[in-house]
Amino acid sequence: MATLSLAPEGPFSLQAAAGFGFGPTEGRAPVWDGMLRLAFAVDGGTGYAGVVLRQADVDGPVDVELTTTGGADPDAALAQTARTLSLDHDARGFIALGETDPVLGALQLAHPGQRPVLFSSPYEAAAWSIISARRRGTQGATVRAELGERQGETFELAGVPMPAFPQPDRLIEIEDRFPGLDDTKVQRLRALAAAAAAGELDVERLRALGPENAQRDLQRLSGIGPFYASLIVLRASGFADAISAEPEPKAAAYAGDYYGRGGPLDATAFAELAERWRPFRTWAMVLIRLAGDRGTEI
Repeated sequence: MATLSLAPEGPFSLQAAAGFGFGPTEGRAPVWDGMLRLAFAVDGGTGYAGVVLRQADVDGPVDVELTTTGGADPDAALAQTARTLSLDHDARGFIALGETDPVLGALQLAHPGQRPVLFSSPYEAAAWSIISARRRGTQGATVRAELGERQGETFELAGVPMPAFPQPDRLIEIEDRFPGLDDTKVQRLRALAAAAAAGELDVERLRALGPENAQRDLQRLSGIGPFYASLIVLRASGFADAISAEPEPKAAAYAGDYYGRGGPLDATAFAELAERWRPFRTWAMVLIRLAGDRGTEI
């Protein structure tokens, strides 16, 4: 185990990150005990990482206890941790936007130090998209955890067992009748694993394509339509400044409410509003969605 540190540029609250809650957590944030635990397949297809994070002071350095297995590169695992918590960006520019946009500024004050928390990789976001499609999130979370326990790696992180989702070379070996998955989903996960092993979901590749082209490119994958392609790009690839071609319905409704537009925004109106959030359109959209879900009033 290595003890390392991440230094935020601009405001950051680890407690706010721990309370984010989405995707495989099905919106249920764990009870805050002063630590955030992460377990994931490390970028590049080799090995796994388990991480325990602590922060003594809001906006201060984040202490990282990092354990790697299976030949994982510790530097890659640390960089992936930073990306997952959006610590690979300087948040001071986002705060500056709030000084010119009263709505965004009010939401920033209501949720200090909040940054988007991402899926650990585009690969895992794509797998979650296939697993969770057309079923309750709690069911998808159960399947995802069992895949990690059976074919990934389980870490003991400050007294809490946490499974890491399997690397592509293990996912491709998924059994035909895996509990909770029908034949179609099994075949789609195998195809996804093959694509990931070939580098098609690497963060570097998706970033080189750019958010719009990446969203189109991902729809080549079986089971990944426009909605899930946007999820992978916006919530796993680390783009701070991107929007989906079709805004997520709740985000469009909350934006219309917060900005006094008299109802949910269509794609054109949402894109026009989002221009004021450059170069942090993704961050603004995520904050609006989070605040709306929590009933934040401004």
